[in-house]
Amino acid sequence: MTKMTSPEFQFIPPPEAPVFKPTWEEFQDALGYINKIRPIAEQSGICKIIPPPDWQPPFAVDVDNFKFTPRIQRLNELEAHTRIKLNFLDQIAKFWELQGSSLKIPVVERKALDLYSLHRNVWSEGGNDQVSKERKWNKIASRMCLPANKNLGVLLKAHYERILQPYDIFNKGKSVPYTKTEVKEEDADIADKDYKPHKIPSRMAGKIPESEKNGRRSRRHPDSLDAKTDSQIGFGSEDEEDGKGSKELKRLQFYGAGPKMAGFDKSSPEDTGKTRGKKVDYSDHDPLAKYICLNCGRGDAEDQMLLCDGCDDSYHIFCLVPPLLDIPKGDWRCPKCVAVEVSKPVEAFGFEQAQKEYTLQSFGEMADKFKQDYFNMPVHLIPTDMEEREFWRIVSSIDEDVTVEYGADLHTMDHGSGFPTKNSKNLLPADMEYANSSWNLNNLPVLEGSVLGHINCDISGMKVPWMYVGMCFSTFCWHNEDHWSYSINYLHWGEPKTWYGVPGGKAESFEEAMKNAAPELFQAQPDLLHQLVTIMNPNILMKSGVPIVRTNQHAGEFVITFPRSYHAGFNQGYNFAEAVNFAPPDWLAIGRECVLHYSNLKRYCVFSHNELVCKMASTPDDLDLTVAAATYHDMLRMVDLEKKLRRSLLHWVRIMFFALQ
Repeated sequence: MTKMTSPEFQFIPPPEAPVFKPTWEEFQDALGYINKIRPIAEQSGICKIIPPPDWQPPFAVDVDNFKFTPRIQRLNELEAHTRIKLNFLDQIAKFWELQGSSLKIPVVERKALDLYSLHRNVWSEGGNDQVSKERKWNKIASRMCLPANKNLGVLLKAHYERILQPYDIFNKGKSVPYTKTEVKEEDADIADKDYKPHKIPSRMAGKIPESEKNGRRSRRHPDSLDAKTDSQIGFGSEDEEDGKGSKELKRLQFYGAGPKMAGFDKSSPEDTGKTRGKKVDYSDHDPLAKYICLNCGRGDAEDQMLLCDGCDDSYHIFCLVPPLLDIPKGDWRCPKCVAVEVSKPVEAFGFEQAQKEYTLQSFGEMADKFKQDYFNMPVHLIPTDMEEREFWRIVSSIDEDVTVEYGADLHTMDHGSGFPTKNSKNLLPADMEYANSSWNLNNLPVLEGSVLGHINCDISGMKVPWMYVGMCFSTFCWHNEDHWSYSINYLHWGEPKTWYGVPGGKAESFEEAMKNAAPELFQAQPDLLHQLVTIMNPNILMKSGVPIVRTNQHAGEFVITFPRSYHAGFNQGYNFAEAVNFAPPDWLAIGRECVLHYSNLKRYCVFSHNELVCKMASTPDDLDLTVAAATYHDMLRMVDLEKKLRRSLLHWVRIMFFALQ
């Protein structure tokens, strides 16, 4: 199942995050120790804490009754650059399939041609006409890292004009110009050998294909090429098997990791009252000619006339660009209908839940088998650095699909915590030490020195821990915590979890680098970083000047993220972790900044910061000195801001009053 790591791919691991090993005395006070290491640790954004060797809390989950439904992750759809390329290929495939032709990816130098990069490089030079006029096709080939001595520019030009140029014309809101082109069947057969089927419908399928080995990994470009005659070089008519005997509508329903994209809707206001093609005045023309081709204006060759299933306009198959050799099977859309359909925006990306419910044992068996089959070696012999490099290689590949599952955001209120609590069943006397420990994630958010303890309601994931059951390559994407709070993660058991972190003070630099690297995604989904669905190679971000650190969290170790620190990572194998937020007194100041930031973004808060501060200020006797001082200063800021806002509102009301006089 494994594919040898490409020697072309390079990943440079970021510097290591700081690691702290508290003594038994230091370990007695969790918030005190975190405050002690904060001046050093927050400079990196994340840090690792290794408890004293004798601190080994029992695993309190009821293993026999613990059942969960994981979410599905298609790894290359998580990476920002790869998702952009896949979205582009989806659009191109949809563009041609709506016209009865299937997209086939050209093969150049024994590799599938990167159509997205070709399109982007051509437009960076002014478009197809400009590149051809200035003879820059060899320059385009060089920018795409293709051999310069093979004169591949001519080949790229041919591929571009056959596959991408008609798409560009549609994007400009124009019709494809009619140019009569004859393609001999034997020529099309020969040319087809340089193309591979794109197979986009199979990539976007909602369920893991049963036909894939272990149901996990597939090649996007199969080695066995379809030798079926194409309507033009680079395009092939779908046969019955590709659509599983269905109509075009069924074949062209694309599935993302979240909600389905809308299929083509035949019913629209424009359909009402339209006739099937253009009616001809029978007094001047042959009364048998009921329809005319909108490209050539003739009504002959009726056996080669296509009627659009969307608007009933008619076209000769040989007048289309590219021309078709046969009447397409299933539904067919005319150029105008294709333009409308392709221009629809891509739906927001998200995860979908798996169909299968797992126990810890069944999930572990699946996870271990997947990893062993993938690397073709025993699980415990796979080096972490090898797995890390392979992870970043596979997420950047459009040629391979690797699908994993992740039991993420499992509520302890539903499943019980991995830490023992006072309400745990069969609690042993020796377990009380851990049930009362300040490092117990059920206790840390509500300790006396923690601000979140003054929120009356239980906020799942913030005050109440969530649990995570991971497998090899399962991923948590770039994000920072709600309200820019601290977070703490404990790995109960299993294989390591690899983390990457950005200092909170560099959060804006990180956001700017992400937007510059993937502008298409942020234009479609401005709040993308709030959705926890996107990763990007740390090396790309580091080249933009963003400082990043990494660490491997092993079983029995804590990882802490500091306010506004962006972090991401993946699991090296089957493991079980638990995480929660907490907020020491020093958080109040940056928590206020976060609320103002959310206001500018029009993003909802998880809880009311002002209400929290007022509640604490109303019971000063219940606060320790540090919390009371932080509350006082934040209260002053709150009152000052409220005064400014009210003065601004009053000024606006006066202006409006005099304007209406």
